[in-house]
Amino acid sequence: MSANSSDRPSLIFVHGAFSGGWAFEHFIAPFEAAGFHCRTPHLRGHAPLATRQAVAACSMSDYAKDIAELAAAEPRPPILIGHSLGGLVVQMAAAKAPVAGLALLAPSAPWGVAGSSFSEAISAASIMALGPFPNQAVDPDYRLAEMYSLDRVPAEDRRAIFDRMRPESGRALWETLTWWLDPFMTTQVSPGSIRVPTFAAAGGADMVNPPSTVAQTVERLGVQVTSFPGMSHWLIGEDGWQDVAKAVLGWAETV
Repeated sequence: MSANSSDRPSLIFVHGAFSGGWAFEHFIAPFEAAGFHCRTPHLRGHAPLATRQAVAACSMSDYAKDIAELAAAEPRPPILIGHSLGGLVVQMAAAKAPVAGLALLAPSAPWGVAGSSFSEAISAASIMALGPFPNQAVDPDYRLAEMYSLDRVPAEDRRAIFDRMRPESGRALWETLTWWLDPFMTTQVSPGSIRVPTFAAAGGADMVNPPSTVAQTVERLGVQVTSFPGMSHWLIGEDGWQDVAKAVLGWAETV
């Protein structure tokens, strides 16, 4: 352990859609070993024992508000690390509360950043087809998870991960996947509102948030993407996750 956790900013890991804080249970190990205090909260309505309707009608702004409040309660500005939808949540939260840095892992794009690939459009359309939207809970679908999110996870581990997934807010999905229909521009993140060190990673084979779209997202923040060519969307748990964690940790050590 290179330093006591009290000497470092806390790390708050924010999970993606249909998921929970449990998604980081292995990923945080290198950070804890290095002396970081790690927090892995569940987004609103995503706790394991929450009712199905607990997440219904939650907005992305609700998720961002909760994480911003969590960050503001820390004794010093924390580093926010978000995966997928959580990568967008932490961008939104960073515009509301002081943070020391952001690490975006295959982040969903904010308002105004269009998708850049056909496969990305298909994956988004497949999720939207689960409906109904936008004010009800949407159940996870194993076929879609296996095809787009867990496709590089060992086959014997996919079902165990999926069985822990939770319903997602149709409203949050609608605000993110069809942002151009949202007159309130809920997921808009002004580049000028985020002026902290930022790290971004993408899986080279990711069909949900591919490197080209992640590049558009973080170009607005003056950041380049670190690509992991042999990986897909589940950067926090598929084969190669240790390399992603090592890269994020190396960056966090400098913040």
